[in-house]
Amino acid sequence: MKFKKIQVIATTLFLGTGIVTTSMADTTVIDSLIKTYQAQGATEANPQRGEIFWNKSFPGKAPFAERSCKTCHSANLKNTGKHIRTGKVIKPLAPSVNPKRLTSTANIQKWLKRNCKWTTGKECSAQEKADILAFIQQQ
Repeated sequence: MKFKKIQVIATTLFLGTGIVTTSMADTTVIDSLIKTYQAQGATEANPQRGEIFWNKSFPGKAPFAERSCKTCHSANLKNTGKHIRTGKVIKPLAPSVNPKRLTSTANIQKWLKRNCKWTTGKECSAQEKADILAFIQQQ
């Protein structure tokens, strides 16, 4: 009887460690991308600059005259967002709320390319991408 109890505790600890490892892997993906952008010319990733960029409004085309990251994702990254054009619900970006959200390098790069172009009218610079990721990582 005691053996089963110890086994359950050990399994729980092991699974708990797996969760921590997964969370650390999520951070590793973002950290790796930030290093990639630094190799492309970005200086140190700055979450404060990322937050300013996140909330900055850019001119758009009608019917969306102004655009910003928070237009669809909301100012609070822990909340769900809503795509302005399609009305589709967007899951929270904050790793603290949605740890599986930013786990794929390819998806993050695709997301940054598409959303930067739609929001700003151009592809974001390596510095802007690094700053945005640093901001998101803190949430």
